[in-house]
Amino acid sequence: MSREDTVKNLVWQHTQVASTERHALLRQLPVTLWMTGLSGAGKSTLAFALEKRLTELGHACFVLDGDNVRHGLNRDLGFSPEARTENIRRIAEVAKLMNAAGLIVITSFISPYRSDRQMAEEIIGHERFREIHISTALQHCEQRDPKGLYQKARAGLIPEFTGISAPYEPPLAACLSLDTSVSSLEVCTDGLLEVMRPFLQKAPLSEPLENMRG
Repeated sequence: MSREDTVKNLVWQHTQVASTERHALLRQLPVTLWMTGLSGAGKSTLAFALEKRLTELGHACFVLDGDNVRHGLNRDLGFSPEARTENIRRIAEVAKLMNAAGLIVITSFISPYRSDRQMAEEIIGHERFREIHISTALQHCEQRDPKGLYQKARAGLIPEFTGISAPYEPPLAACLSLDTSVSSLEVCTDGLLEVMRPFLQKAPLSEPLENMRG
């Protein structure tokens, strides 16, 4: 049976919980902060620092990290352009579901192609998608080389490595650009919090949830 035939037999099941109820319960609006940049740019460090800050402020959030998801959900994917696209598609679908649950999602993916990031935005929804460019230059990323990947790529041991043997297409209109080679972790995290601010300033729950269902 083809994928098209399978989809014809599927029906979307609707929840009995309205999104407004989830927003009131969690006292936040869902959003996906999509951090893109070269390997070693500082994406994961920033993502987990922001997650900690948001949690300390009482917000429900979760980091989807590139390496972490390839240990499980996307362990069957390689790093060809086609596999990278599928990697981003799956993550965008997961982020969309987590946003539907009312959660704040922070992603940390190289996601080197603009078309893939645009696809992610279309899946998640423009109103819930914020693209952040971790713009640390290649020379600084390669000097850091925290996992030794650049050294392996230069030696030809890792094919299709972004920045060395595969391209990186920087965002054309990111809502924030951060260079971790010139700004501290605290300063960068503060900048990310400012992007989040419109999604966090929600009034506390003032009436029982059952009354909100009308």
